[in-house]
Amino acid sequence: MFKFITGFSMLDLPHVIMILVGLGFIFLALYKKWEPYELLPIGCGMILANLPFTGITTQPGPGVGPAQAGVLGILLKYGLYQWTLLPQFIFFCIGAMTDFSPLIANPRAFILGAAAQLGIYFAFLGAVLLGFSIPEACSIGIIGGADGPTTIYTTGVLAPHILGITATAAYSYMAMVAIIQPPIINLLTSPEERKIYMKPMLRPVSKLERVLFPIYTMIIVVLLIPKSAPLVGMLMVGNLFRESGVVPRLTETAQNSLMNIITILLMLAIGASMPAEAVMHPRTLLVLLLGLLAFAFGTVGGVLMGKIYCKISKEPFNPMIGAAGVSAVPMAARIVQHLGQKENKQNFLLMHAMGPNVAGVIGSAIAGGYFLSLFMK
Repeated sequence: MFKFITGFSMLDLPHVIMILVGLGFIFLALYKKWEPYELLPIGCGMILANLPFTGITTQPGPGVGPAQAGVLGILLKYGLYQWTLLPQFIFFCIGAMTDFSPLIANPRAFILGAAAQLGIYFAFLGAVLLGFSIPEACSIGIIGGADGPTTIYTTGVLAPHILGITATAAYSYMAMVAIIQPPIINLLTSPEERKIYMKPMLRPVSKLERVLFPIYTMIIVVLLIPKSAPLVGMLMVGNLFRESGVVPRLTETAQNSLMNIITILLMLAIGASMPAEAVMHPRTLLVLLLGLLAFAFGTVGGVLMGKIYCKISKEPFNPMIGAAGVSAVPMAARIVQHLGQKENKQNFLLMHAMGPNVAGVIGSAIAGGYFLSLFMK
């Protein structure tokens, strides 16, 4: 006799809650337009991971052949947990899409980008004090870089059991940058500081400078922190493709088709890494709280360094630019531009803010590489 069992018979409250969370992500993507390219597939993956009896998240392994493994389980094992291929390819695509000219034209933006990584180390210390293991604390702290791929790669290597929640926190807070950053910026700066006018144009950057930048950055950073190669190395290789001008078809593929494909696979896998049994416990709330504090203190670090620049710079310098040092590109730079325009209609801060913004991408990747170097042989 066949006994037909539906999923309804095994659907318990924790799984229902996670399904509702997934629907919430879909709502934010559809109606709020909050990071829809990330939150929509994450929400779908989350729902699929919490529906019983599907087998869609079953990972291949001993006793589980390719025919028994689920499609999302294959993505989880080989894309995130075992080989971590997907976030590395995302960095290659990001490099092909990124213009580092504002950073090359204003190298001091590196310092602003570095200062905005304060949140990473603040959250790391907080996680250690709250009882998380060192690898878990590294994975939680890296959320403060506001860089989803770095968070995914670092957590996938060091603490894969919390990958879903750290990655979701990173992308969620990136989506809420327009809510999180303005109150912090307004609290730390005066109206007079926010009104400071800066000339909108940066110096021209030659093609030779743009080509040499990814080469020497890759060599220097990877020699200093070898374990940053999967992040910084792939980022700079993608940027060299872009700036060389000799492989336009490869660059276009990286910027469009490859980026879209990897985004679909990566975000579905992140959602699938959050079944209720892996998420529904008090430590999850602590991870979310620490991630939020990391993002907030990253903004604080950038603004405080901006205030120092404002005092010592010979040219007028608007301290809000430091807030763009978190690597939420280009949202953080747009927030600075919006607040600058709000205080002074003649102010155009976007290009100035893009320098520390792209520096933050490099800074968070270096921080991730440093954490990895502590544990990887």
